Amino acid sequence: MTRALDAALAAASPSLLAYLQRRVGFDDAPDLLGETMVAAWRRVGDLPSDPERARMWLFGIARGTLLNHARGERRRWALANRIRRSTAAEATSRAADDGAEVRDAIARLDPDRAELVRLLHWDGFTLVEAAELLGIPSSTARSRYAKAKEELRASLGAMSEAPR
Repeated sequence: MTRALDAALAAASPSLLAYLQRRVGFDDAPDLLGETMVAAWRRVGDLPSDPERARMWLFGIARGTLLNHARGERRRWALANRIRRSTAAEATSRAADDGAEVRDAIARLDPDRAELVRLLHWDGFTLVEAAELLGIPSSTARSRYAKAKEELRASLGAMSEAPR
């Protein structure tokens, strides 16, 4: 049976590749031909003995491979669209420098305090959750956060008093 499939694939492969190229282009067609061959090997017991029927059987498998590929493409595009919509909904159209002063002030903090502020305000963690994530006691997180707020108030207050 494997010799018959080898012969059928050897005879039909150029036509199958052309068929696939016309439908999906030159980049994806060789991969789909490979998937068609794998599917044919799995179903070798169903191979018709007549060469023309075997050719049509291979084209039927190639068509099924194309349909699976098209379903996968639709799912990938739908997922990409959902991701784009969700990120677009989260992103607000702000000026490029909107919040730059605050980001700069946070960046000037001690790295441990800056990370705590980011976890609380940017990532939405509670103080207890942030402390757990950082591997520190809640009381340490509270004191670091209090110190960070003082430093940010002083830094941002100095910026607002500076002439523009």
